[in-house]
Amino acid sequence: MKKEHIVTRRWGDRRKGKTDWARFDALTDEEIEASIANDPDWAEFKDIDWSDAVLVIPAKKKAISIRLDEDVLAYFKSEGDGYQRRMNAVLRSYMLQKAKPKKRA
Repeated sequence: MKKEHIVTRRWGDRRKGKTDWARFDALTDEEIEASIANDPDWAEFKDIDWSDAVLVIPAKKKAISIRLDEDVLAYFKSEGDGYQRRMNAVLRSYMLQKAKPKKRA
């Protein structure tokens, strides 16, 4: 007999998001501008010229199984959510360092 595998998520379907798009669509341009102007987190970005912004699409991820030392995994998990993304960043940094051409002495 085949076992049934049920997957549940703690916060529901993550792909759906939590944005209230109907409320956003009802805002006028003036209300959006006022909201941005009143946001203290926006202050450091207000003078940036976004006209040269480039859309960067992240590389596709591949699900794998990997064996790690327990303490290594515990360390990355102790840093909070996104530990797999951070592990990927460490591995990418290592890969890029190894891929650099060697300097001649």
